[in-house]
Amino acid sequence: MFRYRFVTPHRRGKWYPDLRTAQRFAGAIGAGFLERRSGRFVLYRGAKLEVELTTG
Repeated sequence: MFRYRFVTPHRRGKWYPDLRTAQRFAGAIGAGFLERRSGRFVLYRGAKLEVELTTG
């Protein structure tokens, strides 16, 4: 199973169980936003996606 979060040069987001949820909350730390019309995620410059493999 995987966990996802977005990281900016100055902030780290929470870990989420799925990518879509992580994308939805990325705006809270200034990592990007979901375009309402297309549903496409736009990542801001300097932000990164971290993926972690969890056991359980």
